[in-house]
Amino acid sequence: MHKPILFLLLVHIILTLVPGATAKVSAIIVFGDSSVDSGNNNQLSTLLKSNFQPYGRDFYGGKPTGRFCNGRIPPDFISEAFGLKPAVPAYLDPMYNISDFVDGVNFASAGTGYDSATSDVLSVIPFMRELEYYKEYQSKLKAHVGDEKAKEITSEALYLLSLGTNDFLENYYTMPDRRSQFTVDKYQDYLSGIAGKFIKELYELGARKISLGGLPPMGCLPLERTADFFRGQGGECNENYNRVALNFNSKLSGLVKNLNQELSGIKVVLSNPYNILKQIVHKPSLYGFEVAGIACCSSGLFEMSYMCDRLNPFTCTDADKYVFWDSFHPSQKTNKIVSDYVIKNALHVFL
Repeated sequence: MHKPILFLLLVHIILTLVPGATAKVSAIIVFGDSSVDSGNNNQLSTLLKSNFQPYGRDFYGGKPTGRFCNGRIPPDFISEAFGLKPAVPAYLDPMYNISDFVDGVNFASAGTGYDSATSDVLSVIPFMRELEYYKEYQSKLKAHVGDEKAKEITSEALYLLSLGTNDFLENYYTMPDRRSQFTVDKYQDYLSGIAGKFIKELYELGARKISLGGLPPMGCLPLERTADFFRGQGGECNENYNRVALNFNSKLSGLVKNLNQELSGIKVVLSNPYNILKQIVHKPSLYGFEVAGIACCSSGLFEMSYMCDRLNPFTCTDADKYVFWDSFHPSQKTNKIVSDYVIKNALHVFL
């Protein structure tokens, strides 16, 4: 057996069999939108919140934390898979302080996007403001553990970025301004340029392990399928939106390649949920689901945030039977499947 193969096999055995063995990732640091927000929007004056029941009913203690899900979200599962905490806390949550953020912190804000105009739609945290919070976190971390230890933590941390859907569905296709300025292809270039700038700034701040999240098949979200139904288009996935997602993911793939070539010592991967989520939607029974076209929460048509009402008799009793929790967000079970997929197909390089 060749030595490199033997070494990788031994590493795998150690990580799998030895109790307490962990990979070389010091912390999980999260940026993005509602796909990964663990409660930062709770502290904002915005309608886009989920800190009430039935959100969180399958989370630890049945607690609604501000996660847009019935339970855990991808950063939680990823953190646990890397031997860290099973739930990554929100930076703005007053229940936590810097000692809670040493091995994981979440800066994401539901409703945000790469484009600052997207965050303006629902008055949430702009993407670049999340970076300012990270700088603030770095200062607090240095004061807490010392400069050398803080540098070690931030350089060995895994940075997760997940956003972009709102730029298209809540901004480009809903508001007129960006459509008057950009074709959809040029808008994708504009967004990928912002993504590249953000990662380069993270790099300058010491980040070396970065996961850039691709778009899901956004035309298959219950909200879009319902909208198409009322437009007389049958209620199937909006394949035009799906093509936009695929094209944008292709641009992000090119960005990842360029960044890895340009920035010494960095490792950027594209964590792309598109294929696995579309397969789940089209063949839900293969994954133990019964319903993919509508969501668990209320009627499963347009409900999200305050429209997801725990008192509504249409809210399902078992979210594990549903691919989607509300009209925009996957259920905890789906999040687990997608997280396992991206760990196996992208994040494994950091194990």
